[in-house]
Amino acid sequence: MTRISRRAALAGLLGSGLLPKVTMSANYSTGVTDGRILLGQPIAYSGPASAYGSIGKVHLAYFKMLNQKGGIRGRKIEIISVDDGYNPARTVQVVRRMVEQDQVFAIFGIAG
Repeated sequence: MTRISRRAALAGLLGSGLLPKVTMSANYSTGVTDGRILLGQPIAYSGPASAYGSIGKVHLAYFKMLNQKGGIRGRKIEIISVDDGYNPARTVQVVRRMVEQDQVFAIFGIAG
């Protein structure tokens, strides 16, 4: 798909109402407030794929830098980064806790 056709497709979806419209209001999504955006990251800091842990450290450093520059539209990014040991059963537990208890806005950085 070319760049122009992607833009046309996105414009068509937005115009048709199939994608949600972004509005500035006090009714934010779960994990988002006026001052922060809460993200969850299950990642293998240990276990057979512990090399992926370096990716998690880079993510944490990037968001720290971003927060020092004022965050995203004034909101600081908070990350709950938890070692899942590259174990699928543990990943399910970690993600479930992040979504149900911690109420993160999004999960990112999952590998495996």
